[in-house]
Amino acid sequence: MNVEKQFSIFMVNKPGVLAQIFSEFAHAKVNISALTVMDSVEHGVLRIVCESAEKMRDVLSHLNMQFDETDVLCATLPNRPGAFAAVAEKLAKAHINIAYAYCTAGAKGGKTTAILKVADINKAMKILKDSADTGNDDNPSMRRSPTSRKS
Repeated sequence: MNVEKQFSIFMVNKPGVLAQIFSEFAHAKVNISALTVMDSVEHGVLRIVCESAEKMRDVLSHLNMQFDETDVLCATLPNRPGAFAAVAEKLAKAHINIAYAYCTAGAKGGKTTAILKVADINKAMKILKDSADTGNDDNPSMRRSPTSRKS
C-alpha cells in the first residue's frame, strides 16, 4: 500500500480529446497504473495514477490542459470477490470516509490495485497496515512508493 499522486484532468467532452491526451502520454512514455473517466454534459474528468508525476505534469502543461493533483491511497489486493469489500469494511469501522474509489483490472487469479480517495490517508494506512499485520489474507499488500524507495 502506498500514497501516489492522482491527476484529475478536465477535458472538453468531444470526440478526439481523449485520443489526443493518450497519444501524448504514449509519446512521452508515461506508464499509466490506473485510470477512470467520468463525464457530464459540459466536460469529462480523467483521473490517472501513473509511474512518473513529473512526466505527467510536463505532458499536461504541454497540452495546456487544466488539471488538479491529489494524494490517493493505492492498495494491492487479490483479484477475487470480497477483497475490496474487506478494505471498505475496515475503513468504515474506523470511521474513514471513502470519497471515491476505482480499481485496475487484473489477470484471473492475479492482483488488482484499488485507488481510494479517503478523508484521512495516514489513518487509513495505519488501519489497513495493522489489519495486514494480523495475517488476514483479505488485506492489501504493503509496499513503499517508488519515490520513497529512492530516498
